[in-house]
Amino acid sequence: MADNPLLISGRSNVRLAKGIAERMGVSPTKCDIVNFSDGEIFCQILENIRGGDVFIIQSTCPPVNDYLMELLIITDAVKRASARRITAVIPYFGYARQDRKVQSRTPITARLVADLVVQAGADRALFLDLHAGQIQGFFDKPVDHLYGTPLIVEAIKKNGYEDLVMVSPDAGGVERARVYAKSLNCGLGIIDKRREGKNLAKAMNIIGDVRDKNVMIVDDMVDTAGTLTEGVNALIEAGAKTVQACCSHAVLSGKAIDRLNSSPITKLYCTNSIDQTEHAKRCAKIESLDIAPLFAEAVDRIHHEKSVSSLFEY
Repeated sequence: MADNPLLISGRSNVRLAKGIAERMGVSPTKCDIVNFSDGEIFCQILENIRGGDVFIIQSTCPPVNDYLMELLIITDAVKRASARRITAVIPYFGYARQDRKVQSRTPITARLVADLVVQAGADRALFLDLHAGQIQGFFDKPVDHLYGTPLIVEAIKKNGYEDLVMVSPDAGGVERARVYAKSLNCGLGIIDKRREGKNLAKAMNIIGDVRDKNVMIVDDMVDTAGTLTEGVNALIEAGAKTVQACCSHAVLSGKAIDRLNSSPITKLYCTNSIDQTEHAKRCAKIESLDIAPLFAEAVDRIHHEKSVSSLFEY
């Protein structure tokens, strides 16, 4: 495949798609996506893509069902236009938290979505920081899984925090926090929390020394920010000097922005896997980091059949 890769953007994160295209020195393939008055989505590829290596860039962020359906429709259109290979580039994978049965008679929706993407026609998939690593196995096609850790670590180093402690917001995220702590050569802590309902958590105890420390909470995503702000309050009560946070995916749904603005948290580092333009206008604490160079490099290597394993390293 000596020709250039063909990039097609859905409507979920046009800025990121343009950034990837600019980084690669190519123009996005023209595509017309509109909604009918009843909400149905229509897609038409406006250029010849027969025999092409197509990369569809679409995060399944809120409104998640609309953007997921849009991804499937674009994929079907590309398949019927006789593309040689289709790669679903999904920087943020919605439904990733439903990766197992936690109660009786509940679905494993992450697997369902994986099946939908494959059945729509995707030949492979490219992700950033999946909520659970085992989701890679839900796809019956090749999967490449990128990490935002190096980008976030460099941003933290640039600000030069002293007496830094990385804190996991729960026991399940300890390994993630440990990777950051090792990279930054700093301390490690854990918040012992009890979940009282969906999108509702209560912080209980702080494990580790955070008194008079600059604390950085590490998570893979921030949704309603309830867990995050509860943890921030607990850390301040435990004597932390300042509290920041970092995550790969800032969903920031519901009252998240209001909670961040009223919280003593001073900064939230995140990637632009979800477009933060509107959120940043309402909350000055958000610092969005650009993943376009990382994805551009991954797309280029996949297109030219080169190894992408070096991009997986923390």
